[in-house]
Amino acid sequence: MADNTTHCYISSFFLVGIPGLQEFHCWIGIPVCLLFSLTLLGNSIIIITVKLEPSLHQPMYFFLCMLAMNDMALASSTAPKMLGIFWLDEHWIDFNICLVQLYFIHTVCIIESGLLVDMAFDRYVAICIPLRYTTILTTPMVIKIGLVSVVRAILMVLPCPLLIKRLPYYTKYVINHAYCEHMAVVKLASANTFINRAYGISVALSVMVLDLGLIATSYIKILRAVFRLSSQKARSKALGTCVGHVCTILVSYTPALFSFLTHRIGKKVPPSVHIIFASLYLLVPPTVNPLVYGVKTKQIRDRVIGLFFPNKKISKN
Repeated sequence: MADNTTHCYISSFFLVGIPGLQEFHCWIGIPVCLLFSLTLLGNSIIIITVKLEPSLHQPMYFFLCMLAMNDMALASSTAPKMLGIFWLDEHWIDFNICLVQLYFIHTVCIIESGLLVDMAFDRYVAICIPLRYTTILTTPMVIKIGLVSVVRAILMVLPCPLLIKRLPYYTKYVINHAYCEHMAVVKLASANTFINRAYGISVALSVMVLDLGLIATSYIKILRAVFRLSSQKARSKALGTCVGHVCTILVSYTPALFSFLTHRIGKKVPPSVHIIFASLYLLVPPTVNPLVYGVKTKQIRDRVIGLFFPNKKISKN
């Protein structure tokens, strides 16, 4: 293989797909394609609906649009290559393209986590200090908060491909994965990778601990404010506005946490299970999020029904 840089003697990597299940790749590609298609369709509908409906031009729905765009980017960064592996046997990927995919995937994942924090802050302001909601979460402020999540992710993940670029890759080029994941690529290096491993773990832990801590703090304050309300109907209505966000948090963090733990402490877990959960972590949340918000948010649900079934009478409940 040709020499790419001073240190790197591997010009491309071989992505196995799902180890041990290669004979089922063509079948595995069907749900992957379905999830990818539903992600693009569902999130596009959310964005179009919010854009067309003036009553949805509120901070909560602006954050939802950001999440929808991020979800489409997340699915698009992995699904096409996975389908190429499963259906077209396109296992090879250029070294630099692999690093780009790696960087993009992890950056978008951290943006996703940051947006969930932003949405928790939105619910906190709406429920705990409702009279100041419109003055605190103005459109420029919403954009700034969203940009903070993007910039944080870009800066945190940037050292990962740069540190990998410094490592020598001589003979190992087979990645037992369906996409270029940071640790899977680092393990192939012919050198000490302590710095890469330490940085990767520190980023993952810091993001998860910080973001989950901020979300938990927001919901503790929200619950305190809700239970101080005298009316049961008011409490139900306030909590009802949080249901979609809570579902999204569970859908996003549960497979991520499982994948993170099994990758590092689940030594007896089969490699195929690792890869399946790592893939579900990237493909399922972007598909489920628009369904959750479409079902749980009356304004979106009614507007979507109005778009596709203009003659259908919308219920007032």
